[in-house]
Amino acid sequence: MIWYVALVVAVGLERLAELVVSKRHARAMLSCGGREYGAGHYPAMVALHAALLLGCLLEAAAADRPFVPWLGWLMLAIVLASQALRWWCIATLGEQWSTRVIVSPRVPLVSRGPYRFVRHPNYVAVAAEGAALPLVHSAWLTATLFSVLNAALLTVRIRVENAALRTAAPVAPSPLGGRSA
Repeated sequence: MIWYVALVVAVGLERLAELVVSKRHARAMLSCGGREYGAGHYPAMVALHAALLLGCLLEAAAADRPFVPWLGWLMLAIVLASQALRWWCIATLGEQWSTRVIVSPRVPLVSRGPYRFVRHPNYVAVAAEGAALPLVHSAWLTATLFSVLNAALLTVRIRVENAALRTAAPVAPSPLGGRSA
């Protein structure tokens, strides 16, 4: 179980790194005329993500959840893939990426990287990681509860983000010519 604790702590440290990057990007976006949308749901999002990490550890220990190799290794692969997708999103958006919804009407929408395939790829990563991380050590209650609450929260978040993105500049021209959406 010690390696699972290390994994959850590593994910927590990664989330802290995200917050540092997010804060820097938020300042940059706000300084170039960006506006924050949907700040009211942000504390719930932070609390839910912190509860996920805590729930992983508490359920695995208190309920004596076993490591089931076929499930655990598969879920670990999904956790790692979701981390890769999340950082691909961060790298693609650059200073436009933040854990908050901040949009500047002067900054064009991004349509490259994972955004070529999915409108909100970071939320795909969040949903996959939130279901998989607890299941690495069979914490199925945490996986289920997080997934249900995250779906409800993402319903609000995506609605806010889509409305905010309608105020952004048009999509930038594609480097291959033409415009992409």
